Amino acid sequence: MDRIETLTAVIGALSLPALVIGRGKRLLAMNEPACVLLGHNATGSHYTTVLRQPAPIEAIEDVLAGNDRRTAEHLGQEGDRDLRYRLEVAPVGASSALGALVTFQDLSDAEGLGQMRRDFVANVSHELRTPLTALMGFIETLRGPATNDHKAAARFLSMMETEAERMNRLVADLLSLSRLESEGRLKPDAREDIVAIVKEAVETLPPQAGDIRAEISLALPEDEVFVRGDRDQLMQVLRNLLENAVKYGGGETRVALTLVDREPILRGPGVIIDVTDNGDGIDPHHLPRLTERFYRVDAHRSRERGGTGLGLAIVKHIVSRHRGRLRIRSLPGEGSTFSVVLPRL
Repeated sequence: MDRIETLTAVIGALSLPALVIGRGKRLLAMNEPACVLLGHNATGSHYTTVLRQPAPIEAIEDVLAGNDRRTAEHLGQEGDRDLRYRLEVAPVGASSALGALVTFQDLSDAEGLGQMRRDFVANVSHELRTPLTALMGFIETLRGPATNDHKAAARFLSMMETEAERMNRLVADLLSLSRLESEGRLKPDAREDIVAIVKEAVETLPPQAGDIRAEISLALPEDEVFVRGDRDQLMQVLRNLLENAVKYGGGETRVALTLVDREPILRGPGVIIDVTDNGDGIDPHHLPRLTERFYRVDAHRSRERGGTGLGLAIVKHIVSRHRGRLRIRSLPGEGSTFSVVLPRL
């Protein structure tokens, strides 16, 4: 086996995109991941036909000139998604006598996670800053102009209580998300009757929904229906969906439970819980993002009604932990249906 065949065999065993550039600056070998990344197999061509960005070229030239290994950033694109790679150039042979080995490490996912963390911190800071600013303003007023105004003091205290409750809900939802993420891979193993859980969720809706609780209609099987689940978390899913339907849906909220012998997504028997409202509906372009943290269709309306922007993110995490699926169907003017699909025993 000659030198080129040996190089080709070696980089062919690598999972990272890799290529070898000879002293004559031509590509001696490329593995399959490199061909996919760079668009085609350019073996035999000058390396600048596939690597045209200044930073990678400078790093390669340095190594071919006899210097130690170099790193650079290589930018790519896949559809509408920007990709970022750490490009490493290492000499092959003493003083690069045989050329340079170039490998590409995809940093896109790590960069995306970093951005998500930054966005998350920024969103939490924003959500907390608003009620904290309001509380500080109320305290300043109570210490100053409203010191002896008992009627104003009572009004401000009531508003302070509202803002404190808002922060408490936000912290509780954040803790719930954190706990769900740590338990995400642990599949619940308790045997639970989902019909009983649905009934209890409706009967125990929070007090603010009490005046319209009678407008929730149920279509449930008479017999018990069992799933593997965490009762408290399934209750949380149903309460979140019911509260959203009551707050934003308007009119009658319908809850239906349907049994299917074979759910294609679950590859087995399933149960589908539909929570349907008669609200204004949601524009289609919002639907893919509804389960993102802090994403709101109408931010002002959501905050006004006590929403934290985390409810559907929590629902999605819980349903995923139960190896189920969350489906959302909605059209402007036609209401919305949130469907929880769970494996059935």
